[in-house]
Amino acid sequence: MNRETSRCNYQETRKLTPGGVSSPVRAFEPHPIFIKEGKGCKMTDVDGNVYVDLCMAYGPLILGHSHPSVVSALEKQIKKGTVFGAPSPEEKDLIAEISKRIPCAEMVRLVNSGTEATMHSIRLARGYTGKRGIIKMNGGFHGSHDAVLSDSSQPPKKNGILSETASFTHTAEYNSEEQMESILEKNDDIAAVIMEPVLGNVGVVTPKKNYLENVRKMTREKGVLLIFDEVITGFRLSAGGAQEFYNVIPDICTMGKIMGGGLPAGALAGRRDIMQHLAPEGPVYQAGTFSGNPMTAAAGAAALREMTDKRYTSLNKMSSELISSVSDSLEDNRISAAVNAAGSMFQVFFGVSSVNNGKDAQKCDRTKYAALFRSMLDSGIYMPPAALEVNFMSTEHGSEMQRLSEEFDRNIRCIS
Repeated sequence: MNRETSRCNYQETRKLTPGGVSSPVRAFEPHPIFIKEGKGCKMTDVDGNVYVDLCMAYGPLILGHSHPSVVSALEKQIKKGTVFGAPSPEEKDLIAEISKRIPCAEMVRLVNSGTEATMHSIRLARGYTGKRGIIKMNGGFHGSHDAVLSDSSQPPKKNGILSETASFTHTAEYNSEEQMESILEKNDDIAAVIMEPVLGNVGVVTPKKNYLENVRKMTREKGVLLIFDEVITGFRLSAGGAQEFYNVIPDICTMGKIMGGGLPAGALAGRRDIMQHLAPEGPVYQAGTFSGNPMTAAAGAAALREMTDKRYTSLNKMSSELISSVSDSLEDNRISAAVNAAGSMFQVFFGVSSVNNGKDAQKCDRTKYAALFRSMLDSGIYMPPAALEVNFMSTEHGSEMQRLSEEFDRNIRCIS
C-alpha cells in the first residue's frame, strides 16, 4: 500500500507534538497511519487505503464508525448548542440511561474521560472512608494520573511522580486472592481496591472462577470500597457491563469509551450514600467545564439505546466465531499462543500457553505479534499496534467475518 501522505503528515506532526502523536499507543514504526474517515467497520486513510478496523478507537465504537443514530443525534444537538455550562435535558437523559443499565449506579456523575473518572473515584473513596491507601492490579490501567501510574514498590525515577504519592499505592497480581488478602491484612489504611474486572490494558485477561466474588467479600469484610474500572468493559460485555456479566456488584464504578458514542466521555457511579459525598452535596470536590457536555450526552444516549440485549447476544456470538477461527489457525500452524477473550474483545498472546495476570502477559512474544500486525495491516486489517492492547469487534463487522477469518489464517501462516 502507498502510505506516502501518512508519512508526510507524520514528519510534519512530530515537529509539533512529542512523538508525532497525541497518545503513545498510536505510535508505531515506521510511522502511524493518518485516518481520513470511518464508516461501519472500516476506515480510510489519507492515501485512500481502506482497512477493516479491529482497533475501533480502542473500544468506544461498539456500533462502528459514524452510526446513523449517533450521527443524527449529533446533527440535531449541534444546531441547538455545543456547550452551555449549565444542566441540559441531554445530560439528564444520559445519566438516566446509565442508571437504568449499570447495577451499582444509584447515582451518576458525568466527567470528560476515563482518567478523570478514576481520579475522582479514588478521591471520593478517600473522602468517604477517611483512609489514604489504594490497591491496584499489576497490569491494570486506570488512566494517566499519579496515583495509578506508580506504586510503593517502585524506586523514584524521573517520571514526574512524587515518591510520597506512590507510597500510598499498593499492587497485587490479578487473579491472586492470596496477594490481595495479604495486602489487606498488613494495611489498615486502604480506602479502596480499584481494578478492571477484566484486564484490558495488557491484552485481555479474564477472572478465574470466584475470583471477583472473593475480592468483593474481602473488601466488604475489611471496610474497603471496591471500585470496578469499567471504562473498557462498561456497555461492552453486556448492557450492565462486567458487573452484570459476572454478577459482582462494586461500591463504585468508572465508565468511559462506549458511553460517549464516540465523543470524549467519562462517568463515575455508585451507591447513593457514597456518591452524596461529592460536591455540592458533600465535601469531596469535583468539577469540569465540559462535564455533561450536551454533544457527548446526545451521542452517548443514542448509542446506549441502540445496544439491546439481542444485539449484545449477536455481537458476542459473532466475536466468538472469529476467535475460534483464529485459535484454529494458530493450532493448525503449530504456533504457541494463548487467545484470551471476553465478549467482543480479544487478544493473541504469542509464545505462551496461558495468560492469567499481568505478569503472564509480559512474557508474550511481542516481536511475533508485531509481525502479525504489519502483515495484517498490509492486507487491509487494522489491529491495535501493541501486543498488550485489545482487538474489539463491533455490531458492523458481520459482513467482513469471512474475510477476517481468511486473512487471519493466511497471515498466521505467513509468520509461522
